[in-house]
Amino acid sequence: MPNDHLSAVNSIMQQMAQSIIGQDEVVRTLALALLCNGNVLLEGLPGTAKTRSIKTLSQVLQASLGRIQFTPDLLPSDVTGNEIYQDNHGKSELQFQPGPIFNELVLADEINRAPAKVQSALLEAMEERQITVAGKTYPLPALFMVLATQNPIEQEGTYPLPEAQMDRFMMKISVNYPNAEAELAIVRMLQTEEAHQTAPREVIPQSHIFAARETIQKMKVSAAVEQYIVDLVMATRLPKKHGGKLLHWIETGSSPRASISLHRACRASAWLDDRDYVDPDDVRSVLHSIIRHRLILTYDALADGVTPDTIIDEIILQVAVG
Repeated sequence: MPNDHLSAVNSIMQQMAQSIIGQDEVVRTLALALLCNGNVLLEGLPGTAKTRSIKTLSQVLQASLGRIQFTPDLLPSDVTGNEIYQDNHGKSELQFQPGPIFNELVLADEINRAPAKVQSALLEAMEERQITVAGKTYPLPALFMVLATQNPIEQEGTYPLPEAQMDRFMMKISVNYPNAEAELAIVRMLQTEEAHQTAPREVIPQSHIFAARETIQKMKVSAAVEQYIVDLVMATRLPKKHGGKLLHWIETGSSPRASISLHRACRASAWLDDRDYVDPDDVRSVLHSIIRHRLILTYDALADGVTPDTIIDEIILQVAVG
């Protein structure tokens, strides 16, 4: 029996891959986050199609897109909305005006350019899918996803994201420059778009996403794979058990949200591969995107140019499947 929901998600991925050429890992990771109802942080240099990938996803799903350009003078109410006085039959009443956070997909562009007070306005939305303003709570759309972007090399005028907020991003995607072959295809694709010769996108009903989520939530994971997930996360908290390298590289390990996110993402990965069971390769395939932003590195690691991905590679080598 054909899996219509899987075919629909594959169609979403194909259309995104045609729009952001040479970024297959970005496409798959965004699809996984969508299936897991998670938020995503995209880190990459300018011009690597971070914003384009989000816009394409919103077009394919016909999802409302709210864009917030984070700047140093942004206020929390610019994100959440605010109560304002409005005339109602000659009477002034306070009415809530929703901000851009009340969209199905929210693009938080250059999120690290705003101070912590504004960044914290996203915390409740990302974790609880609701916003509280002036003591009143407002639910967010059923299909809600924050996709934030940041530049990894520009430091002047930026504010590091608090650890509590980083932890609420289910995945962090490192977006790299495309290779020469992909870049040539990008140039040709944009020329075609300028000539208005592109075919209209196939719209995928959002019901396929919700149905897929239900299936993924019910998927069973073996005790051995669950123990493997926990062992991988514990290796970030107890590095001394796994050799000198990890001990000298990791200052603070990952929170329980890492284990929860790994459990969800590996089930979604198996479902994308049309399987109803999870194997250790599923766990390893999503480990980097889930752990890389949940590690605090030691001074020695930073001085030696060790990256979170290098540390995760070492963890995979050190932790065996039970």
